[in-house]
Amino acid sequence: MGSMFRSEEMGLCQLFIQPEAAYLSVSELGETGTVQFRDLNADVNYFQRKFVNEVRRCDEMERKLRYIEAEVKKDGVPISDILNDLPRAPNPREVIDLEAHIEKTENDILELSHNAVNLKSNYLELTELRHVLEKTQVFFTEQEEANESLTRALINDEQQYGAAGRGRLEFVAGVICRERVPAFERMLWRISRGNVFLRQVELDAPLEDPNTGNQIYKTVFVAFFQGEQLKSRLKKVCTGFHASLYPCPNSNSERLEMVKGVCTRLEDLNLVLNQTQDHRQRVLHSVAKELPNWNIMVRKMKAIYHTMNLFNMDVSKKCLIGECWVPMADMAVVRNCLEEGSRLCGGSIPSFMNLIHTDENPPTFNRTNKFTKGFQTLVDAYGVASYREANPALYTIITFPFLFGVMFGDIGHGLLLTLFAGWMVMYEKSLSAKKSTNEIWNIFFGGRYIILLMGFFSMYTGFIYNDIFSKSINVFGSTWSNPYDYQTLIASKDFNLDPPRSHNDTYYVGLDPVWALSKNKIIFLNSYKMKLSIIFGVVHMIFGVCVSIANIIHKKKYSSLILEFLPQLLLLIFLFGYLTVLVMVKWYLYYSTDTKTDPRDSQCAPSVLITFINMMLFNEPKNETCSGYMFGGQAILQKVFIFAALLCIPVMLLGKPLWMLYTKNKRTKNHQQQPQQNNGVTQTQDIELQDSVSIPSNGGNVEVINDADKHSSEHDEEDFGDLMVHQAIHTIEYTLSTVSHTASYLRLWALSLAHAQLSDVLWTMLFRKGMGVSVSVFEDPVWGAVRGFALFVVFFFWSTFTVAILVMMEGLSAFLHTLRLHWVEFMSKFYEGHGYLFQPFCFKNIIDTEEVEE
Repeated sequence: MGSMFRSEEMGLCQLFIQPEAAYLSVSELGETGTVQFRDLNADVNYFQRKFVNEVRRCDEMERKLRYIEAEVKKDGVPISDILNDLPRAPNPREVIDLEAHIEKTENDILELSHNAVNLKSNYLELTELRHVLEKTQVFFTEQEEANESLTRALINDEQQYGAAGRGRLEFVAGVICRERVPAFERMLWRISRGNVFLRQVELDAPLEDPNTGNQIYKTVFVAFFQGEQLKSRLKKVCTGFHASLYPCPNSNSERLEMVKGVCTRLEDLNLVLNQTQDHRQRVLHSVAKELPNWNIMVRKMKAIYHTMNLFNMDVSKKCLIGECWVPMADMAVVRNCLEEGSRLCGGSIPSFMNLIHTDENPPTFNRTNKFTKGFQTLVDAYGVASYREANPALYTIITFPFLFGVMFGDIGHGLLLTLFAGWMVMYEKSLSAKKSTNEIWNIFFGGRYIILLMGFFSMYTGFIYNDIFSKSINVFGSTWSNPYDYQTLIASKDFNLDPPRSHNDTYYVGLDPVWALSKNKIIFLNSYKMKLSIIFGVVHMIFGVCVSIANIIHKKKYSSLILEFLPQLLLLIFLFGYLTVLVMVKWYLYYSTDTKTDPRDSQCAPSVLITFINMMLFNEPKNETCSGYMFGGQAILQKVFIFAALLCIPVMLLGKPLWMLYTKNKRTKNHQQQPQQNNGVTQTQDIELQDSVSIPSNGGNVEVINDADKHSSEHDEEDFGDLMVHQAIHTIEYTLSTVSHTASYLRLWALSLAHAQLSDVLWTMLFRKGMGVSVSVFEDPVWGAVRGFALFVVFFFWSTFTVAILVMMEGLSAFLHTLRLHWVEFMSKFYEGHGYLFQPFCFKNIIDTEEVEE
C-alpha cells in the first residue's frame, strides 16, 4: 500500500555486461520486468546498430511462422493454447536449432501445398472434362441430326452450285465461370455476326479452386461453327475469358470410352489426394502443438535483440554498457538476473551494476494489483503523477464509488451493477483467457472491481434514500402516526400530517417510507440532497487540500505550509466550511413545535443560503418575528471569518515571492562572507572523492552514489517578476475555484434527483398508466388471463428500459460526472500530473501488446 500512497523510489543504474552474457542477462530481466532501458544510441541509425542482423533473422522467422500459422488455420486445425507459463527465450545455442526447425517445417508445408495444388489442379481438369463429356451428350445428339440435314443440303447445293458450296459443322467444348457467360455470349455474337451456335448447361455442384480453396460455380458450353478462321477467333475469345477448352470426340462410342477412362483416373487421383491430405493433416497437427511456443520464443528473441541495440559498447569493445531505471525495491532482483545470466553462459567475468546520480526526472511507478489497477488507470488517464507525488488512486478507491452512489442511489439498480460485476470477478480467469477484441467489453472487464464497488455503494445510498426501483421499503415501520379518524380519511383524498402531533421519533436509518406517499416528496428531497451534496463537496475539497501536505513535506518546502497550504485551507474553511456547519447547526437546533412563538420552531429557521449571502455582503438579516441568526455571536463570528478569508488572499499572492526574495538575498550575503579558499578546498575534495571510486578486478557489485548536496530552491533561477505572475494566476484560480468547485458538487444533487424521478416516471407510465385497470378487473377469470399476459409484456418493456436507460445510460452519466469531480474539483487541489509512466522491459507486456495489435 505504500506504493499506492506515493510512487516508488527509482534509481538510474548502469549495467556492465560481458557480450557473451548479454543475451541471457537481458532475457532474465525481461522475465522479471523490473527495468526500463534507455537508448544510448539515439544518434545512430537503427540499421547501423550492432544486433540489426539478429533482428532481421527474427523477422524472417516471424514471417515463416505467419505462413505456417496461415496454413494451419486454412485447414481448420485448432491451435492449442499455452496452459502453463510462457516458454522462456531460447539459449543462443538453441537459436540455430530453432531456426533450422522452423525453416524445415516451412519447406515441408510448402512442398505439401505445392503437391496438393498440382494434384487438385489435375483433379479439377479431369472433373471438368468429365462434366463436359457427360453434360454435352444431348448437344452432340442434336448435332448428328443437324449434320444429316446439313449433308442433304450440301448435296443439293453441290448439284446446283458445284463443289464450292461444300462445308462441315465443327465445335469447341469447354468450361467457363458462371458470371462470365453473358459477356462471353455477347462477344461470340459480335465476332461471328451470329454464325456461332452456343449451347450451355450450369453445373449443380461448385468446384474448388486449387490455389485459394474457394468454391466457384462454372458452366459447360459447346460452341458450333463453320470455318477455320472462325475457329481461330473463337479460341482467342475463350482464352481471353479464361475458359478451359477440352477435347471431345465426335462419335458417341469414343465419348463413352473416354468418360470411363476419366472416371478411372479420377478415382485413382482421389485416393492420392486423400492420402496427401491425411499426411498434411498429421504434419499440421504436430506443428499446431508447437506453434504457440515458437511464436513466443521468437518474439522474446526479437525483444532481446531490440533491447541490446539500446546498449553501447565500451572503448575496449569487450563490454556492453546499458542504462536503465530500476525501482529501488527491485535492486536485488536485477543483481540476481545479472548473476544468473553470467552463470548460464559460463562466463568467467561476472556482470555488475552501478547506481549513478542524475538530475533527470525519473519515471513514475505505482505497483498495483488486479483490484487497484482500474483505479490507477482512472488517475493516469488524467495525467501521470509526477515523481514521488501523492497518488490520488489510493483515496479514489473509496471516494469514487461513494460519490457515484450518491448520484445513482437505488438498491435495485445498484444490485444489477453488483451482479454484473460479480459475474466478471467470479469468472475473471476464463473471461480474460478469451482475449476479446471488443473494445467496450474490454473497458467493462478492466473496470470490473470499480463497477463492483459502485454497485455496493449504490445499494448503500439507495438504502439511505429508501429507494428500490422508485419504490420504498418499510423495514423499521414509519415514525409518523395518523391523527385522523376513519370518516375523515374516507371523505378526503389528501390530508396533512402535522409534525408536532403526527411525528413520534426520528427514523432509524435513511428516509421514512411515508415520504413515498407524500406530495411534497420532491420538495423535501430537493432540499435534503442539495445540502448533502454541498457537505460532501466541501469535505472532499478540504481533504484534497490536506493531501497537499504530503507533497510539501516530501519536497521539503516547509515554507509552503505557511504560505500556501494554510491560507488555502483557511479560505476554504472560513467560507464554505462555515456554510456546511450552518447546515448541520440548522438541522440540530430547529424543530417543529406546537408553539409558533418558540424561537426554535422550524418556521423561524433562517435560510442558510440567505444567511451566507448576507454574510458575504455584510447585510443584516431582516426578520420582524424571528431572529435572523441561529446562535448568539454569529454576526461577529461571520465578520471575523470574512476578514480572515480576505487576509488569506494576499498571503497566497505575496507570501511565496517575498520569501523567495528574502532567502535569495540571505544566501547571497552568506556566500559573500564565506572565504574563497574554503570553497576551493571543498570542490577539490569532491573531485577526489569521485575519482577515488573504482571498479575492483573481481567484478563485484558496486553502487556509486553521488552524495553531493544538490538540494536548492526551485526558485533560485526564477525571476521575481515571473514568480509574481505565476503566483497571481494561481491565487486567482484557487480563489475563484472555491466558488465554482463548490457549485460543481451540486451535480450530486441534480443527478440523484433526476435519476429517482426518471425511475418513478418509468414505473408510473408502464405499470400504473400502462396497465390502467383496477384490481377488480383481475377478478374476472377471462380478463384476468388477458391482463396477466399484458403484465408480462409490460414487465418486459419495463425491464428493458430499466437496464438500457436507468442502468447503462444513467450509470454512464453518473460515472462521467464522478470522474470530473475527481479530476477537476478534487485532484486540482494537490495533483500536478506532469510525470511519465515507468514502462519496464517485460516479455508479458510486449506479447500482450502485440496480440492486441494483431
